[in-house]
Amino acid sequence: MILVALAIGITYTLPNFFGEAPAVQVSSAKATVKVDLAMQKQIEQVLAQNNLQPDGMFFDLNGQSGSVKARFKTPDEQLKAKDVLTRALNPDPNDATYVVALNLLSGSPRWLTAMHALPMYLGLDLRGGVHFLLQVDMKGAVDKKLDSLAGDARTLLRDKGIRHGGIDRDGDRLTVRFNNADDATKARGILADNLRELAFSPDGNNISGVFTDAARKAVQDAAVKQNITTLHNRVNELGVAEPVIQQQGADRIVVQLPGVQDTAKAKDIIGRTATLEARLADPDAPRNPRPGDPIPFGSELFTQGNGAPVVLKKQVIFTGDRIESASAGFDQNQRASVNIKLDAQGGRVLRDVSRENIGKPMGIVLFEKGKGEVLTVATIQSELGSSFQITGSYSTEAANDLALLLRAGSLAAPMEIIEERTIGPSLGADNIKKGFDSVAYGFGAIAVFMMLYYMLFGVFSVAALAINLLLLVAVLSMLQATLTLPGIAAIALVLGMAIDANVLINERIREELRAGASPQMAIAVGFDRAWATILDSNVTTLIAGLALLAFGSGPVRGFAVVHCLGIMTSMFSAVFFNRGLVNLWYGRKKKLQSVAIGQIWKPGSDSQGTVAK
Repeated sequence: MILVALAIGITYTLPNFFGEAPAVQVSSAKATVKVDLAMQKQIEQVLAQNNLQPDGMFFDLNGQSGSVKARFKTPDEQLKAKDVLTRALNPDPNDATYVVALNLLSGSPRWLTAMHALPMYLGLDLRGGVHFLLQVDMKGAVDKKLDSLAGDARTLLRDKGIRHGGIDRDGDRLTVRFNNADDATKARGILADNLRELAFSPDGNNISGVFTDAARKAVQDAAVKQNITTLHNRVNELGVAEPVIQQQGADRIVVQLPGVQDTAKAKDIIGRTATLEARLADPDAPRNPRPGDPIPFGSELFTQGNGAPVVLKKQVIFTGDRIESASAGFDQNQRASVNIKLDAQGGRVLRDVSRENIGKPMGIVLFEKGKGEVLTVATIQSELGSSFQITGSYSTEAANDLALLLRAGSLAAPMEIIEERTIGPSLGADNIKKGFDSVAYGFGAIAVFMMLYYMLFGVFSVAALAINLLLLVAVLSMLQATLTLPGIAAIALVLGMAIDANVLINERIREELRAGASPQMAIAVGFDRAWATILDSNVTTLIAGLALLAFGSGPVRGFAVVHCLGIMTSMFSAVFFNRGLVNLWYGRKKKLQSVAIGQIWKPGSDSQGTVAK
């Protein structure tokens, strides 16, 4: 069992010694463009034409689109490859189709990677990268929700046949005007029953609605959560391993991207917002308009897929924030389709529009960076409601991709970058060196003390401590944990705590020898009686570590993860592995007369003491 643990520990620790190599990553800059294996072949051809030989090519599938990574031996080759690929893949710099970014990849050989032996992820303070602090515009989120509720109020009053003089929004207040108090009283009851987010109060012939405290907080929390989800989708395009995207306070989001070298590209990806709009096609527009053809008033020219022109009306039927769910499926003819469900307001508007435009095409447009691209154009077959289906000449894969795009939606509220920090790879390497030195010096000092004080048993203890460190790194690598500077501090602390168990065992054996027990009996009893004390001390320390893990955040959690794992590996190495070494060395000797465990002072001995058995 010891040999198996050693083999596993060495195998999964080894990738951490190969470091990282410079790489170039190509991903999609548009939600409607995918990066696949054909793109990988194109990248290989472009690099070969420019006499660039990558050290390895890797294809990863992230979300709805993939990415291709090319690893190089030197940073010079990396920078040259980035320039070459940018010119080849994005002929028009003002309308980039692909993101070509600098990155870092593990330098592990393929045989280790094939065994799923991967290095630990390194945090921002060790690997270098970028740190952003984003401020969410909470007022914008509340205003957006209030506009949505204003539309719901209009629909409710129209359905109930209650006339009003208009609905105005003044800051955080929604005011509905009426000609008489009776209509105002009746409308107030209807709106209060259906729009529970608002607290309505009479104001003469008008009624005013303001957010309740609970509703306002719910809107703000939902805005932050939706923005975090959208940021995760954006960051996937950069291929960042273990990005940190988390809420800080009530209205801020922290984004940490370890290993990202291209700060400008990172800002571009994070700042990107995508919105969806549904519009009717203009029946008066030419079927195949050219760039110079006149566009009817109230309409716009878009492109679809491979550049086919489509003319849509400017009037928006519903936007992406009205989509509650979107999933791929099949229609009654077993053709691939996309099933869409809207919220109540979106369903009412679509029902009214579709009733009047049966047989006419409707398009769904995706806007990114101010430019719109048509995802699909479908003919309205019948009156639609909150749930409807889009069918066409889709493959199953294309239907899944479209459903993902529709579900992605947009940012719930605008954000701005209020803090930006870049940690260079050189600073990260310096932090790694200092952290490694601290662990090495601590290990060396402990080893010298143990071997001088406990002699051969000290050597056994140092060997067990080394195995503990090996197993801890292996477990962290197997779990793909993120190592930070606090994590290195936890490793150094674990070494000091782990040797404590060996000290307890050695002192227990000494006590048995002082009491006159034979060496073999002293070893057996010493390990057995020390186990209960070791277990108690480690369990209490583990409880403290679990508390840090449960209630801490950020660096504190990183420290707690390494701390807790280190306690468990130390119990294995100090008791099981250490005892195995002792038994291997002394267990073969039938008539054991003495053990090398340092000086033992027996009661009644002289001041010089006597050398122990």
